[in-house]
Amino acid sequence: MADLRRSLVITFFSSSGATLMRFAVSVVLAYLLTPSEIGIYSMTVVFVNLAHVFRDFGVSTYLQREPELTPDKIRSATGVVFTTSWLIAIGLFLSSESIGLWFKEPEMIPVMQVLSIGFLLIPFGAITNALLTREFAAEKQAIVNIIGTTSFCVACVAFAALGHGPVSLAYANLVNIIVCAIAYIPYRPKGIPWLPSFAHWRSVTHFGLGSLLSSCMVALNNALPDLLLGKLGSAHHVGLLSRANSTVTIFTHIAGSTVSYGAVSYLAQAHHRGESLVPVLSRATSLLTGVGWTALALTTVLGKDIVQALYSDVWLECVPAILPLSLAAAVTMAFHYVPFAVTAIGRPYLSAFPVAATLLARIAFAVVLFDGTLAGFGWVLCLATVAAAPITLLQQRRHLGFGALDLLRALLPSALVAAGTAAVAALLALALPSQLAPLVRLLLMFPVLALAWYLLLRASSHPVLDEVHRLGGMARARLALLRPNV
Repeated sequence: MADLRRSLVITFFSSSGATLMRFAVSVVLAYLLTPSEIGIYSMTVVFVNLAHVFRDFGVSTYLQREPELTPDKIRSATGVVFTTSWLIAIGLFLSSESIGLWFKEPEMIPVMQVLSIGFLLIPFGAITNALLTREFAAEKQAIVNIIGTTSFCVACVAFAALGHGPVSLAYANLVNIIVCAIAYIPYRPKGIPWLPSFAHWRSVTHFGLGSLLSSCMVALNNALPDLLLGKLGSAHHVGLLSRANSTVTIFTHIAGSTVSYGAVSYLAQAHHRGESLVPVLSRATSLLTGVGWTALALTTVLGKDIVQALYSDVWLECVPAILPLSLAAAVTMAFHYVPFAVTAIGRPYLSAFPVAATLLARIAFAVVLFDGTLAGFGWVLCLATVAAAPITLLQQRRHLGFGALDLLRALLPSALVAAGTAAVAALLALALPSQLAPLVRLLLMFPVLALAWYLLLRASSHPVLDEVHRLGGMARARLALLRPNV
């Protein structure tokens, strides 16, 4: 637990730094690229993200969960991931023209072709990354993450400033993959074989097929909004949806890798020891929503100010979609650890069912309820997420022993903290002069909201409070070491 906690702290700060850099670049790109150009890239990357599911084939999860990992098994995993990655690279490159013509967006073609080249290079770093996660070696991963993110951000701005349009992001992605593959070389665990093999391909693919089913459903579900809106609406709508999603998922981008880091490995180890996963799931869910639900609530209340401060008035059309997207994100967050848990107990395919239900509900609601507006499409996504939630609730009770009452006990303090902080934000938004610049308004609100959140954590005896105090103690200890001796 100590190694995991240390890894989580390192991952949080590294991912936060990387996210802030990417977010800053996204703000710059909002001025360099048009909504249509960003929409073109978003529509293209949908197919690439789906292809990533088949590329990995569950190999990363296999390496993290396998109880006894031998050199032969690592070689077999390497052989599988190289085979799938290179086949997908060829498939994406050859299908790029057909996809661009189907969407009637020829600019998608060069974007997809550049992105497909990255699949040839990703396997060189993927195996090392999975093994480092298994060992909770977050410090080494953090260094690679910062190097890769820096190269991506510099390349993004440079190519966009040179007028390459949506291909700028594809070029930057390729630069990031190359740099990370090189940076992982010195961090390969000792004794890890370089050459691939297929001696144990059956055990790798057997686990991979179960993991692939769930991952494929997740990728399809994530891709569907852009595909549906791109077909029913336009690239302009997709660009606005992308910006609304970026606003809603600011917290997820900052803490996403932290809240998921080592989850499969940690839960699998507990399962192999015969321990119940209920206490771990309850505490993890409470910690995540204690911070995440408050972030979503504040994003909903202050959405207009956030969009104006970060992206300018050009993107104000995306604000009406923030409320339904935030509600959908809150529901999803409540079940965040269920897919990791069912994978840890060796049944990764289970998480495919609620995702498939969400996917079908999105299609059905889009056909029946979509009114041609961005807000209307946001409510389609929200209702689909709510409709599929009972399936996940049933699964976690049946297979993990984590019932509805356990979940409610974990979520109730988070709901109270989020509601209270949002109410304070609404009052502050009314009290501050509207003539102030949006960024100034947000900066003035921040210390008051932080204090309100902390007081509400104390009032509700929220588990997050212990972590806040622990981090505060670590910070004070570090500062004490930095003080000169008198």
